[in-house]
Amino acid sequence: MTVLRRPIPLRLIVYDDTCRGLTPRTGLSFAWLAGARLWRALGRTDFAFGARSWPAALRWLAHAAAPRPIGEIQFWMHGRWGLARIGGEDLDVRAFAAGHRLAPLLAAVRGRLAGPHALLWFRTCETFGALAGQAFARAATDFFGCRVAGHTHEIAFWHSGLHVLAPGEEPGWAPAEGLATGTPGSPLRALRSARGRPFTVPCLAPSSRTKVGTGRPL
Repeated sequence: MTVLRRPIPLRLIVYDDTCRGLTPRTGLSFAWLAGARLWRALGRTDFAFGARSWPAALRWLAHAAAPRPIGEIQFWMHGRWGLARIGGEDLDVRAFAAGHRLAPLLAAVRGRLAGPHALLWFRTCETFGALAGQAFARAATDFFGCRVAGHTHEIAFWHSGLHVLAPGEEPGWAPAEGLATGTPGSPLRALRSARGRPFTVPCLAPSSRTKVGTGRPL
């Protein structure tokens, strides 16, 4: 009797490859590349891709190691309240609307996800912060039909304000969390992450060992 084994879901990283310094091997793109290689060596990810645009990132995610399903995607790049950025190009709530130029590519990525327990983790500054961040969290979760995680603070080695939203849930964190100046409706500056701030993990924390405000693993 032949036993059919389900393929193991992929763990993927996409990082911004446009953030380069004036000299070789400098800039955040080099740091993200080095981090992705370390994660691969530690067995925490299967593949990583340095993208220079959102269409390039989404096309890669739609086809990488197909037809294996995707269990986790981590986005390493810049962010602001309610968006993630590659170069000067933003992914925000507008991208999930029918008719947006990125919507078909996002739908192709959605088609590869391994169900509602898949995880999209925006390891980006402030993406879940303020009212715009909460709106982005809802829109992304509704669109992809899986868990989406992000941060309310500016991140570096420490990643503070980590929250995860599952399908059917509403944001449970305060819209003012992580704000240094401004208001939830008009944020101006975010707090820097620090070890003592709420819901903080180090940059090397894998999702399998990460706890968030609800107390459950990502």
